[in-house]
Amino acid sequence: MTRGIIDQTSDVDLLNAHIAGDGNAFRELYERHRHRMWAIALRTTGNQDDAADALQDAWISIHRTARSYRADASVSSWLYKIVVNSCLDRLRRIRCHETVPLIELESSILADEHDYTDDIDVSLSIGRALDVLPPDQRDAVVLVDLHGYSIRDAAAALDIACGTVKSRCSRGREKLALVLAYMRHDD
Repeated sequence: MTRGIIDQTSDVDLLNAHIAGDGNAFRELYERHRHRMWAIALRTTGNQDDAADALQDAWISIHRTARSYRADASVSSWLYKIVVNSCLDRLRRIRCHETVPLIELESSILADEHDYTDDIDVSLSIGRALDVLPPDQRDAVVLVDLHGYSIRDAAAALDIACGTVKSRCSRGREKLALVLAYMRHDD
């Protein structure tokens, strides 16, 4: 074994192993991506209950339709697309849904001696600013700037051209800069 090198199976290999019948492969793929997919579902639905239901539907769909993966984008982009579509389907079905703040204080945070008020205020401000953006711009900005997707992977996940992702990110960032301008500290 070489020091510092971790032997990790690729997402594509895990998906292929799942298709071939390896029950552990899907579990590994799920464990690898569940936190990011949860964040995406929560951001898309704006509600923990809807996010949980949509994410459950998405993972079932991913499990059943693994053979439909075409390898024209990364597995994570394919997963993202399924999760977002599941969330949008759920929102269309319920039409009206209750929203809750993205950050909920837990008792352990309240008992902490450190003051996290500024961090929470910034997170809430950014969340509200993202809500101001049109959905197409918000999706592009969230994928590229918050989740670190490349322009190509974001384009594949959103099923749009790379140039469209770039322009949506640019317009979204301009609007975010205007909305969040009050946060700038000019000393």
